Amino acid sequence: MIHTPCILFAGGKSSRMGRDKSLLPFGGAPTLIQYQYQRLLKIFSHVYILTKDPNKYRFDAEFIHETDPLYSPVAGFCTLFEQKNDEAFFVLSVDTPFVTREIIDTLIKTHTTTFHATLAHSQKSLEPLCGVYSQSAYQCFRTMRTENRLALKQIEQCNIQTVCFQELKPFTNINYPKDYQKALQSAIIQP
Repeated sequence: MIHTPCILFAGGKSSRMGRDKSLLPFGGAPTLIQYQYQRLLKIFSHVYILTKDPNKYRFDAEFIHETDPLYSPVAGFCTLFEQKNDEAFFVLSVDTPFVTREIIDTLIKTHTTTFHATLAHSQKSLEPLCGVYSQSAYQCFRTMRTENRLALKQIEQCNIQTVCFQELKPFTNINYPKDYQKALQSAIIQP
């Protein structure tokens, strides 16, 4: 069991999906958010869901209520750091259900608090919503929010380290209806 808290980001608009993707059925669970939450509870001793509307979820979980009106992971990170004071957090997006336990273990074992973050890097790109963030990253996010630099890739300007992974599938995002249909075909319950 990993004692670093896990934060499941579920505060987006799902505009590309056309409906709230966190509420879509997935992997034998009633919703994608429940699928992710249940599988992550097998890995982490504490899992929190960061969301703008905790009331839309019909299951017991620990929520971090994001009240910033801006829909941006940058705002979500600011809320996270303002409400939780743990030394570090593992962060994962609700729409990446194929990130494996091995990837999580590697990122957590690699991370040291001398870095603001230790992030996965797939063959395609940096994966800022799959990694470990130190409490020291808060000032980076506050600056980004204040300066209206809302693209999460701006985190590259902070003190980060990356871990490269060769496989692409674990970092597949479910953004569009076609992504969802493809993910359903290969969904398996995995720890």
